[in-house]
Amino acid sequence: MKRSVVLSLLLALVSSTPIAVTTPDVPAIAVPELELRQLSSTSNELESGSSAACPKTIFIWARASGEIGNMGSSAGPIVARRLDAKYGASNVWVQGVGGPYTAGLAENALPAGTTAAAIGEAQRLFNLAASKCPGTPVVAGGYSQGTAVISNAITGLSTAVQDQIKGVVLFGYTKNLQNRGAIPGFPSSKTKVFCFSTDWVCYGTLVVGYSHFLYAGEAALEAPRFLIAQVDGV
Repeated sequence: MKRSVVLSLLLALVSSTPIAVTTPDVPAIAVPELELRQLSSTSNELESGSSAACPKTIFIWARASGEIGNMGSSAGPIVARRLDAKYGASNVWVQGVGGPYTAGLAENALPAGTTAAAIGEAQRLFNLAASKCPGTPVVAGGYSQGTAVISNAITGLSTAVQDQIKGVVLFGYTKNLQNRGAIPGFPSSKTKVFCFSTDWVCYGTLVVGYSHFLYAGEAALEAPRFLIAQVDGV
């Protein structure tokens, strides 16, 4: 299918009636009320945090195409909230990939599934985490185009920086078919991909269907459980 046709399909789907997503009930985790922050669509705690007060874990996230801020308003904040619930907000630095990563729709059609500038920005953040808090476990994730940002970025990191990354969750992985459900050059044991069988972007197309918007439950439960286990070395 020609690129122009694919982009037209994407634009039509994005502008269509929003899909109602029901988030399942999540068992409460007892933590002090003040420890649960109200996450916005933008978070820059890695960039603003002090190396003298490194947290329990650092969470780096790349949002989907068209989402606002640098975290978006769907899967990323949900995962971050669950990490907060486990460790306390003061013990988790949440950092979205922003700046050069504009999350534009057309960038999905590029060979890497996103721009070189976006990949470079994610790499900058991973390297910043390594230099600022070398002893802190890093976890990461992405949704839709954000999966291409995160996977490409991690592939290009040094072995030392990769070793500091303990777990990665990818929702609606746009390079799932091409990369055989993995991040090239990164351990599969540290990677968890969430791709419904009916989410077509996971299987070599750029056609966005209904299933692509249904990862809220996984973001609230299975994904943070995986990341927490990786951080804790379970």
